[in-house]
Amino acid sequence: MRVAEIHNNKIEVIDRELIKLDGREGAIVKVIGCGLCGSDIVKFKEHISKDGTVLGHEIVAEIVELNSHSGFKIGDKIVASHHIPCFRCAYCKGKSYSMCEHFKQTNIVPGGFSEYVYLSEEHLLNVTHLIPRNLTYEEVSFYEPLGCCVRAVKRAELSPLSNVLVIGLGTIGLLMAQTLKAFGMVVYGCDIMPDRIKCAQDLGINSFNSGDLGNTHEYIYGNTNNIGVDCVFMTSGADAALPVALESVRLGGKIVVFSSTPKNSGYLNNDIYYKELTVLGSYSPRPQDLETSLQLLTNGEVKVKNLSTVYSIEDIQQAFDDTMSNKIMKAYIKF
Repeated sequence: MRVAEIHNNKIEVIDRELIKLDGREGAIVKVIGCGLCGSDIVKFKEHISKDGTVLGHEIVAEIVELNSHSGFKIGDKIVASHHIPCFRCAYCKGKSYSMCEHFKQTNIVPGGFSEYVYLSEEHLLNVTHLIPRNLTYEEVSFYEPLGCCVRAVKRAELSPLSNVLVIGLGTIGLLMAQTLKAFGMVVYGCDIMPDRIKCAQDLGINSFNSGDLGNTHEYIYGNTNNIGVDCVFMTSGADAALPVALESVRLGGKIVVFSSTPKNSGYLNNDIYYKELTVLGSYSPRPQDLETSLQLLTNGEVKVKNLSTVYSIEDIQQAFDDTMSNKIMKAYIKF
């Protein structure tokens, strides 16, 4: 079977022995396609993952071998996620599901950029769904990243009609903004790239260029009765986005951190203290968030058509390169 693995700072397509169930519960699925996640880019670019690692987890696939009590059958076309919380540990009881050790240990094998993947019975029972008939493979591949956004919105615990700002209108920013709208928020978005601002506006998101802090202040305060937004969602991976957040959030407001930054910058202690700000992180979804994600995609409340650029598995290095150089919004790797 073909897999794309890291080798000497490149993504190389090689042949490996075909994986089989060999008596295990679960399923072997033939991958139809897999989305390229920002976390894959970080793991590759920052040399976090070792040689031989197969990245990818946003899989769309067909079941080809099965030993399961899940109700699925051979030939079913499914979408799946990669991590599952235990729901029993201190982290899960504290609603920090993605901090759960079991969550971190569960994964798809060997990774999404593989022609065939093993899904455990636990994956089938908790984070795997049949593909809705009205969604294309490329569209349904947003199931897991959209689930991450659903989780972030729920963690913020905002009241309907709250004013919110999404900083960074890449793929995740567009998903986050649409999710917030679906949850009844008044949503604004900002970026410094005109094409991304236009894309957000085409999706009905009030968006502006945040390259100038003075312009940001004028836009946000002019639209919020001179108060600022109730919550900022940080979907930009740029350190320069932090001042935009502090300029935009109201006194007593919230900042949801949904990205890492190159310099690992943070918010000043005194800003948080004197302004009574709440800064919280959100990382990855639980199964219930994924169910909500699939509903939002299916009913059209979140639109993802044409956000992905399709590459063949043989061109996966080009997909990584084009993503890192901002030539495309998001890559979908097709087998």
